[in-house]
Amino acid sequence: MTLTERLATAKAAGNLADVLGAIPYAQFLGFSASLDGDSVITTMRFAPHLIGNPHLPALHGGTLGALLESAAIFQLIWSAETIVLPKTITITVDYLRSGGPHDTHARGVITRRGRRVTNVSMEAWQADRAAPIASAHAIFLVKRDG
Repeated sequence: MTLTERLATAKAAGNLADVLGAIPYAQFLGFSASLDGDSVITTMRFAPHLIGNPHLPALHGGTLGALLESAAIFQLIWSAETIVLPKTITITVDYLRSGGPHDTHARGVITRRGRRVTNVSMEAWQADRAAPIASAHAIFLVKRDG
């Protein structure tokens, strides 16, 4: 079964956990997801291998960037009418404060959905959703040629 078929089956069954389970990188980073209305909230469970600066300790910026990008992709897959794997065209991440050794949550909000590209804004937080530790904006290709 292809990745697209696995995603389509999981989405048809309404099983968000299986959507994430189809992506090995999501498992490596310890992602889980839940629904908050129509929004997918992606959580990166803390693990020692996510630390970038052991002296603070602080999460590695690459893991935060991966969380933000993945949150946008999971939102696009979950809210799309058909399964097309989004391809990142560009992403800009703003690191607002250090992320401590805690679970980190993120969500993507689709700000513009076109026929070929979609814009998504993302935010990541830890204990307090009103105090984000990082935010991002990305543009994704959502329709294949041919």
